[in-house]
Amino acid sequence: MRDMNTIAALDIGSNAVRFLICSIEESSDTKKCRKVAFLRVPVRLGEDVFTEGEISARRRMLLCEAMQGFSHLMKTFGVSEYRACATSSMREAKNGAEVLDEIREKSGIQVKVISGLEEAEIIYAAGVSSAGSENWKDSLHVDVGGGSTEVVIYTGGRVAESHSFRLGTVRILKDAVEKGDKELFKKELKKIGEKYRGLRIIGSGGNINKAQKLLNKRVGELISAVELRMLYDTLKKMTFEERINNFKLNPYRADVIIPALKIFLLVSKLCCAPTIIVPQVGLVDGIIAMLHAKRSS
Repeated sequence: MRDMNTIAALDIGSNAVRFLICSIEESSDTKKCRKVAFLRVPVRLGEDVFTEGEISARRRMLLCEAMQGFSHLMKTFGVSEYRACATSSMREAKNGAEVLDEIREKSGIQVKVISGLEEAEIIYAAGVSSAGSENWKDSLHVDVGGGSTEVVIYTGGRVAESHSFRLGTVRILKDAVEKGDKELFKKELKKIGEKYRGLRIIGSGGNINKAQKLLNKRVGELISAVELRMLYDTLKKMTFEERINNFKLNPYRADVIIPALKIFLLVSKLCCAPTIIVPQVGLVDGIIAMLHAKRSS
């Protein structure tokens, strides 16, 4: 006899809000997790927070409406358990706690603000549950988001070092990166490159996922820094409209992909890591992996 449970994950990021529903199909000896629905809403909270310090009334309204919609979908799909996380923008917004209270009142969804390092740990959970989990044992995990970049070094499958930098795609586009944060990023990456040799980059985030597809690479197939540089140079020479038309990029992707690829190339150069693997996992996948593991234990 088979039983089916449904779980959900929400990621309120600086660039977008992501929502994933999965079903856990149980048999006598296995539990399989299958994706049922995925939605991405480009609210871009970072555009407000990184320039004005708080979430504007307009984006606050959009966010609450999206969360109400997700709440209805969870009821429709019969979601029995969920976890909702907020990252960089909500951490820094002066009215972040107030916005989260409004979300809870209007949608019933309880959101937890997590640190950059917690974010990296959750994404790692998705990586080790994927088919290419062996690649994560000795690796340099780089997750580029809208507001921050997380860098975690794994050796022997354990965390050796972890860093969270206030350097992200939306923050860069809004020219809201402090000089000290840029210098710290480069300084720490140089140290990593000198201390750890031969590590492969595991890249996560919507932009590196899209770059993999643009390069016609399969999930888990190696991407060289040379290939990524060629793509970056090609995209950078184009106008915003040309990227949309020539590469079929969505408007919410056509601008942020440039600073994202630049960050990955900088990490590759300073850490002497010439290859990248993109397992196509993110925060929502990690949340699902953790919920699934808890039910399987």
